[in-house]
Amino acid sequence: MTYTAPSPFTTRPDLEGGFGMVGSTHYLASSAAMAVLERGGNAFDAAVAGAFVLHVVEPHLNGPGGDLVAMFATAAEPHRPVVLMGQGPAPAGATREHFLAEGLELVPGAGALAAAVPGAVDAWLLLLRDHGTWEPADVLAFAIGYARGGHAIAKGAAAAIGTVAELFRDHWPTSGELWLPGGTAPTPGAIVRNEAWARVLERLVTAGESASTREARIDAARREWKEGFVAQAIDEFVRTPHRHSPGTDHAGVLTAADMAAFSASYEEAVTGTFRGHTIAKAGPWTQGPALLQILNILEPLDDELLDPSHPDGAHTILEAIKLAFADRDAHFGDGIDEERLTTLLSKEYAAQRRALIGETASAEVRPGLGEAPVLPPLRESYTPPTGRAEGAFGEPTMAQERAGEPHVSPTGETRGDTCHIDVVDRWGNIVSATPSGGWLQSSPVIPELGFCLGTRLQMTWLEEGLPSTLRPGARPRTTLTPTLVLRDGAAVTALGSPGGDQQDQWQLLYLLRTIVGRYTPQQAIDAPAIHSTSFHGSFWPRTWEPAGAVVEDRLGDDAIAALEARGHRVTVSGPWTQGRLSAVTRDPNTARLGAAANPRGGYGYAVGR
Repeated sequence: MTYTAPSPFTTRPDLEGGFGMVGSTHYLASSAAMAVLERGGNAFDAAVAGAFVLHVVEPHLNGPGGDLVAMFATAAEPHRPVVLMGQGPAPAGATREHFLAEGLELVPGAGALAAAVPGAVDAWLLLLRDHGTWEPADVLAFAIGYARGGHAIAKGAAAAIGTVAELFRDHWPTSGELWLPGGTAPTPGAIVRNEAWARVLERLVTAGESASTREARIDAARREWKEGFVAQAIDEFVRTPHRHSPGTDHAGVLTAADMAAFSASYEEAVTGTFRGHTIAKAGPWTQGPALLQILNILEPLDDELLDPSHPDGAHTILEAIKLAFADRDAHFGDGIDEERLTTLLSKEYAAQRRALIGETASAEVRPGLGEAPVLPPLRESYTPPTGRAEGAFGEPTMAQERAGEPHVSPTGETRGDTCHIDVVDRWGNIVSATPSGGWLQSSPVIPELGFCLGTRLQMTWLEEGLPSTLRPGARPRTTLTPTLVLRDGAAVTALGSPGGDQQDQWQLLYLLRTIVGRYTPQQAIDAPAIHSTSFHGSFWPRTWEPAGAVVEDRLGDDAIAALEARGHRVTVSGPWTQGRLSAVTRDPNTARLGAAANPRGGYGYAVGR
């Protein structure tokens, strides 16, 4: 059968200019970041301003109690991708023995016991200090304005609150006080405020007012966050047991000492090459290197097999994803040795893995490296006890087709997920950041702070001997995974997407379509999306679907039938349901800039000139 792929098109124009560009998952964050650029700030000032706005306007997708991973390159060193590490570790009291003694077989998906040390705020302030130019008061003014003055609540946030309203009323009253005004969930577009968070931001600014330099003022704010009233309020609040996702009550173990011990930092990126480009990712404490493995597997194949819209390409891509993600689950974690990572990312190893791709879909988990790795337990389903924290489990993602999985529902209605922001300025500074965690449905609101803690520890295991076994002081192997693309020694693209396990899968589609298919950024974002579910889910309750694949129906009946004929267990979603990618670009030869954002979800926005 001859197959004709659909022609690329765009739902909105590819933005082009020479001054500055922003793309993010919410129009208010994009607009705030662009306002900073217009007033002389650089990409780092703009990204930080936009990120703090995201805490306010997408509270179901990220929050101050969460975490982030960012990639950036500076105008002074465009050839050097750098990782901003905002992933806090497991607290000192978060031992597997403690969790097992609490009667748990999995780290919960909701409740403060699953909280890693919050890392996002410290990381954003570190980036502002070292690479920004603005004062913290000016950068935070946008977020303070929306928190105090109010903003129209997004459809997804209102839906998320409605989903967990009973939980808030019955078990998390502090969350009900903030998110259920008058006792009911807000309707989409209702004006919501968070006065407590506005006061926190103002206190962080005030903490540094007596310092003599901008850098010292930012460091004072960081100390107040990690050692002052914020850390103390968290320590006191989590000591009270509350409902967790399995339906049982537990106290948290995060302490003020854990807060004080953590500092965000910078790391060297992990890189790979693909068709004349260098792809930069964070290390194997994220899932990022799996994307490099997939690209290595696919690189020498015919272009048709790298086309996600062609049934042969879709099959090949899905099988490559499974192989790389099997290695992710068997080998990735905080502290993986350099030699093992080098092997996993080698072209020689990719050739061995490529040979495993057959004509039909694999329903096995097949990690490599020769020895028999210790694997997490496989479960196709999990039934928690009666009384679980209904709706608050997993990554609070777009309504779920399997429990805990981060993607969108067939209707396109959103529950939540993660968020993302990309910025490039006229000087050549470029940044891609994926903040997440601390979702409003993660754990009860700390009333004097106006936010809750995240649940990133759900990505660890309680079984012994795994690279991602829960260990105090170790970072959970996060799914947060922004990307920088370099060509001829300079960063040319910053991109990323929400989506948990799907983040690198959807970014893969973008890279294949722009580098191989020559799509424009907006065409690549708008094209039909696919992803695999045939591996361990990263979020509670940690299920998988052998040979599972989810495709947007715009892929077409013939392509879907061809995948099913090859043995893929296909779930067909709505036409605009998968991924919320954004991207910014810069041509180092002409200094021309570009931006693109996603129509899916209804709030993504690119702006620039």
